[in-house]
Amino acid sequence: MKIGYRTIKTAIGTPIAITLAQLLGVTNYVSAGILTILCIQPSRKRSVLSAWHRFLACTLAIVFSFVFFETIGYNPISVGIMLAFFIPTTVFLKISPGIATSSVIILQLYGAGHISTAFVIEEFLLILVGVGTGLLLNLYMPSLDNELTIKQQKLEENFRTILQEIALYIRDKNQAWDGKELTEAEQILQEANDLVARDRENHLLRNKHPYADYFVMRTKQFALLQRMLPLVTRLPNTVTISEKIACFFEKLADAVHPGNTAILFLDELDELHKAFDQEPLPVTKEEFETRANLFRLLHEIEDYLILKKKFKTSDVKKNKKTGAEQSAT
Repeated sequence: MKIGYRTIKTAIGTPIAITLAQLLGVTNYVSAGILTILCIQPSRKRSVLSAWHRFLACTLAIVFSFVFFETIGYNPISVGIMLAFFIPTTVFLKISPGIATSSVIILQLYGAGHISTAFVIEEFLLILVGVGTGLLLNLYMPSLDNELTIKQQKLEENFRTILQEIALYIRDKNQAWDGKELTEAEQILQEANDLVARDRENHLLRNKHPYADYFVMRTKQFALLQRMLPLVTRLPNTVTISEKIACFFEKLADAVHPGNTAILFLDELDELHKAFDQEPLPVTKEEFETRANLFRLLHEIEDYLILKKKFKTSDVKKNKKTGAEQSAT
């Protein structure tokens, strides 16, 4: 059983908040622990917003409690009437996440039977201790870079397998593949994009995330791979150029990595297009269908490579003397 960071923070923060409230002489010191539990959030951004929403909601709750309880009286009906006005107000002010926290304050004020200045000050101390403890604990968030690197490596392994299986099917219509890498890749992309979104919320002053563009690019490439598969499975036969295209996909599979050498494969793809144009015209219906699907497949893989080319600065540099392109070390 894995214990998460939120659980650990809750286990540490609750006794700290209760202890601080006791030291400050707050009567309902246990409520400080409840407020801290409610304020523990999965990211720094959510934590700051949560603390602000809860503080405002609790302050508003004190005002509403004073007006309604002192006017209507300390009875269950006044609680219901007050909540009927209080909850829509928090929704209107966009601080509804603080409803649960402020309810603790409302019920304490109701239970006191009288709202004095000293008791209001005590409630504010309770809010500051409970919400503040949760906020301070949430300032520490573990880095997600290792998890994202693992996702990246696993995703690239799946991409290699998918490209290799496409090559095998083009060459000899190999149908032994169960396609599990497609399901895995889709799940990895979803999890990785969720991690990137959460990690962004942990870095309030960082505008650009190192993995954001990468996984967006891979998500678009994955959509293209999904579009390629029906084209491959509709190849009724092999033609002369099929072997060259299969070899191209194999080389592409071997070169799946975080870097950017797409320009090399785009150059090779241009040569494939030229070879394709020089092929004799199809004679049979099967040859026509095969050529048509292979032609569409080349356009899909070109879009796949263009996405990688635009992703980041190329790792390939030209030799100024020879004009030849070389892979950067």
